[in-house]
Amino acid sequence: MVRALEMVAPGTALREGIDNIVHAHTGALVVMGDVDELAFMFSGGIKLDLDYSPAQLYELAKMDGAIVLSSNATKIAYATVQLTPDPTIHTMETGTRHRTAERVSKQTDALVVAISERREVVSLYVDGVKYILEDIPVVLAKANQALATLDKYRSRLDQVSTRLTALEFEGGVTLHDVLTVLQRAELVTRMAVEIERHIVELGTEGRLIEMQLDETMVGVAADKAALVHDYLIDDSDASFAVAFDALVRLPHQDLLDFGRLAELLSYDRKLNSLDYPVSPRGFRILGRIPRLPRMVVKRIIDEFGGLEELLAATDGELETVDGVGEIRAKDIREGLRRQQEINLVDRYLQT
Repeated sequence: MVRALEMVAPGTALREGIDNIVHAHTGALVVMGDVDELAFMFSGGIKLDLDYSPAQLYELAKMDGAIVLSSNATKIAYATVQLTPDPTIHTMETGTRHRTAERVSKQTDALVVAISERREVVSLYVDGVKYILEDIPVVLAKANQALATLDKYRSRLDQVSTRLTALEFEGGVTLHDVLTVLQRAELVTRMAVEIERHIVELGTEGRLIEMQLDETMVGVAADKAALVHDYLIDDSDASFAVAFDALVRLPHQDLLDFGRLAELLSYDRKLNSLDYPVSPRGFRILGRIPRLPRMVVKRIIDEFGGLEELLAATDGELETVDGVGEIRAKDIREGLRRQQEINLVDRYLQT
């Protein structure tokens, strides 16, 4: 569906042709897919094999029958085609054009666009799923409202993340603190995904929204991954991949359940997370130090085992880690000190 929205987004040649048909109150049925795979349901029609243009799509829509385009909508393959999909395929649509569109989308991999003649409504059908295109001002309003909500979510994430950082340096982290940040980071990510769909639908009209979204989401993905690396009981690559994938697929209701989140990190869901102490490995803190490669971060953590041991290590011990050396050891020490200072300032400003 996202790919379909990209194809018909404002600023594309296909959207221009669709808008022309809507404004003329003509109505149309447009199918985009592999012509050879769709040919079995063609009855009649004119083979054209012309380069696509919005004007030609508009003119062909004045005639009866469906218009068939190539998969990437660069060629007009056929016009005035009568489509004969399997009539036994269930459909909830009532109009002939829309019933045909839904059945074609269920029977093939094609993207089908049904443009209503009287209601001026554009419906997309992909794999039997229907999506009605909304007016640009309506989508913009929804995107801006979602951005405002995302700003609030991000602000709350920054608050709980700042608190977790302070507790990590102090050695007083509980599982509840970790799960709070993980939950908030995933909520922010999911809200961003919703906004991305609006941006796709807006096409060229969504550039400003996209810039605001990119600015708001800086560092969220990396921090979330580092958080899982820090507190997953078995931090192997395979375990991380399973846990991260499960987090992405988690239903919204389960995301609000700290017991379920604890299970993703391989803890017992019956644990009292408020009182259960945990210690970070240090991925999240070290990942914020500029110009420190991920491989070096991994070697440091493998050497010391955790953030607490790293903070207690001498400069000499840090320098002996492969890839660190004297200069990088000083940069790491300075980076850790700076994070503590910044964190203190952030906590003061939030109170």
